[in-house]
Amino acid sequence: MRKQVILLVVLILLGAIYPQFTQAQGGSSYAVIDAKTGRLLAGSGEHQRLPIASLTKMWTAVIVTDEVNIKEDAEISTKASSQEGSSIYLKAGVDTPVDVLLYGLMLRSGNDASVALAEHVGGSVDGFVKLMNEKAILMGMKDTKFQNPSGLHHEEQFSSAYDTALMLKIAMENKELKTILSTTNYKQNGIYWENKHKLVRLESTAIAGKTGYTKAAGRTLATYFKDGEKEVIVVTLNQSNDWQMHKQLAQNVFTQYDRVQVIQKGSYDLPGGLIIKTNQPAYILKKKNEQVSHLVFLNRTKALQKNARWEVQLNGKTILTQNVHIERNE
Repeated sequence: MRKQVILLVVLILLGAIYPQFTQAQGGSSYAVIDAKTGRLLAGSGEHQRLPIASLTKMWTAVIVTDEVNIKEDAEISTKASSQEGSSIYLKAGVDTPVDVLLYGLMLRSGNDASVALAEHVGGSVDGFVKLMNEKAILMGMKDTKFQNPSGLHHEEQFSSAYDTALMLKIAMENKELKTILSTTNYKQNGIYWENKHKLVRLESTAIAGKTGYTKAAGRTLATYFKDGEKEVIVVTLNQSNDWQMHKQLAQNVFTQYDRVQVIQKGSYDLPGGLIIKTNQPAYILKKKNEQVSHLVFLNRTKALQKNARWEVQLNGKTILTQNVHIERNE
């Protein structure tokens, strides 16, 4: 049986928005987002451009898994093996599986692993950084710019707490990366690596994340929390009490928000004899006093008239978008 709903149908033409980058400024910030929709649930200075240190490596991992098979080997260069800072002690000239490098990147924050992966995927560090920035723009991360794959300080490398939360959201949507980011201890071929993220090791609701630190950035931390069917991401930049702050921010959301279904799989009647068909359900986190509304955007182009976009709004702000199929009721 088709659902009977009242939807506002709107015709719209879409345009592209290109970000303008500026130099990062000092300070601290945090963001808490719905891990499924990317909606900002809580934050302070969440769009302020700041150095994010090794949280950069989450985006490095996203680009790697986009571009290559993680089971293939990467040759370790002298440049990669001699990187400063945190290391997994790679040896020049030794072929190493990409997935092993990704574990070393995510669990131990190996700067040598980041350069080895960048050279393997991008042909050079500069070539890889170009890929990082291109995908950041594509994914709407307007407050982000990269100069290296490791997060070592550079005056023209920065992001925001909100954009960094999106990085973890996108990484966790990849099955291979989800497995790596959720690993507490990695053991293989004489290697033993413990995840540096203390909450992932010790807290049952913290299922994935990444740590970071430089003198310029301070302590940076990203954590993916799951409590039942509620999932949130917390990012703090330059916060000294980050472990406790992450637990408290996540608990606040789990207490204050309900998970509700806003789209059911199936068919819906529209005015004018149109029928919407949805292939998958959709859920959001919402407070009891927030009002849900729906918009359906039809396409002007005749060849695409069977495709539409369904937007779910809370208090007039779009928080979720789903592509749907349109048919005419004969």
